[in-house]
Amino acid sequence: MVAVSEPATIEGSSLRVRGTSKYFAAVNGAAVGALALDKVSLFVSAGELVSIVGPSGCGKSTLLRLIAGLTVASEGELLVGDEPITAPSAERGLVFQDPNLFPWLTVRRNIEAGLVARRVLKQERGQVDKFMRLVGLEGFADAFPHHLSGGMAQRVALARAMINHPKVLLLDEPLGALDAFTRMRMQDEVLRLWQARRTTMLLVTHDIDEAIYMSDRIVIMTPRPGRIEQIIPVKMNRPRDRSSPDFLGLRSDILQTMHFAGRSLGGNGA
Repeated sequence: MVAVSEPATIEGSSLRVRGTSKYFAAVNGAAVGALALDKVSLFVSAGELVSIVGPSGCGKSTLLRLIAGLTVASEGELLVGDEPITAPSAERGLVFQDPNLFPWLTVRRNIEAGLVARRVLKQERGQVDKFMRLVGLEGFADAFPHHLSGGMAQRVALARAMINHPKVLLLDEPLGALDAFTRMRMQDEVLRLWQARRTTMLLVTHDIDEAIYMSDRIVIMTPRPGRIEQIIPVKMNRPRDRSSPDFLGLRSDILQTMHFAGRSLGGNGA
């Protein structure tokens, strides 16, 4: 577990999603298109860590792509602070389930990639060692991705995203491909990074326990078209005990809300 205390400064910025919808036009001969998101509104405070959960296909990843500026909303607006989101920006980092490292580059060069893209490597090269220490990879600077475990590769991806000091970090199932024990260790790693930088984080996950363990609030979305069904504050102090009555009670409540509780599965709990 990781103890989380207030940092001296908050690097993150507020995030506002206002009445945002996303419609995908028909393709491959389909008669109609698809409404992925329907009038979604959400406010995330600066430095807050919020999780989004919901069934597959409900638009969670689409919402992150809209915030990242990789696609354009059909309706509504999105803002970081007071600035509208109109295109991708280093101020909004995005980490996927697959680390997407460059296999021909070392750990150091992969982490430098964001600085190279911004053309600031010469001025900020000293940041690279700092972030390798932050994610515990200072001894692997010259290793290549195929030398790394899944958890280590994901730490490189996190460092590469955070070295740009994003105001908002978007995490799209970043731990989903890891085994259970590595995943729990990486949850603590992400919390430690969040504690150190207090970047605003938006985490998409299918793991209810992960959402409860990590988040300040949990956003539950409906099946497609995605709408926000409920926002649940997590009022437990950190570090959180996964076996505590409060934790298990909240887990049960969320499963009930998402209609996956045992009594809604035909009565046999299967």
